[in-house]
Amino acid sequence: MNSWQSKLRPYLFIAPLVILSGIFIYYCIGFTVATSFTDWDGISDEMDFIGLRNYAKLLTPGSVFWTALKNNIIFMVVTVVIQAGLGLLLAVILKERLRGSNVFKAIFFMPIAMAPVIIAAIFRIIMDPNVGAINEALRFLHLDFLAQSWLGDPKIALYSICAINIFEWMGFSMIIYYAGLMSISEDIYEAAKIDGCGFWNTLFRITIPNLSGTTNTLILLGIVGSLKTFDIVIQTTGGGPGRSTEFLNTYLYKAGVQQFNGGLSAAIGVMVLIIAVILSIVQVIVNNRANR
Repeated sequence: MNSWQSKLRPYLFIAPLVILSGIFIYYCIGFTVATSFTDWDGISDEMDFIGLRNYAKLLTPGSVFWTALKNNIIFMVVTVVIQAGLGLLLAVILKERLRGSNVFKAIFFMPIAMAPVIIAAIFRIIMDPNVGAINEALRFLHLDFLAQSWLGDPKIALYSICAINIFEWMGFSMIIYYAGLMSISEDIYEAAKIDGCGFWNTLFRITIPNLSGTTNTLILLGIVGSLKTFDIVIQTTGGGPGRSTEFLNTYLYKAGVQQFNGGLSAAIGVMVLIIAVILSIVQVIVNNRANR
């Protein structure tokens, strides 16, 4: 085989992927960026160039964009931290080969296999203020004062959405952490026992440091995933009450589909992309510095 043919072969293997990515990803990104500079209703062929007017509207102090971004950030911090913490705790417990541990793994992982729309519908019933299971249980325990309108109170609706998301993805964190735990040599734990390390010392001095790569991966996935959150919100609160659960993606949807403002919707999409790229780069830089 000629040298140029051997050099060309790897590129031929990746060519289909590059072509498909160019058509379905990069072309769409380019079209979205171009559309963000126009006044377009999303239906007609008329697209009037208006420059940075859509971005100016988004970045105006007090605009819906800033409210949605704030909600996204709160959602991201709460869900990423709690999902990682609960996932690690469950993985450590299930690693002890308890009776029925495989059953519990399947139970905790099951929500991931369910469509988010189904999960949202279930929790909309569970969190119903009148006949929902949560408030009924509180009333049964004579804790009526704790009963809330979980999805209807602007003060707690966002955290209710966080709880639903944690329920959905906690099992994913557990499985990833469990796989990481299986890669840690048992000799390390045996040596720790001989040195007199208890459970908490072992957890914080051995387990967590050895799972730093796994944790970093989950954080990155959580950051990107939080910016993509849409279906659970739109099916439970629709961004309300009073925009207390308005996210960037729900704002994007309303601008494009309900208000027929394709240019503004595209501008929101571009901003989401920029934020995701910036957060991902920052997270990678922090990881690299921590691993030095």
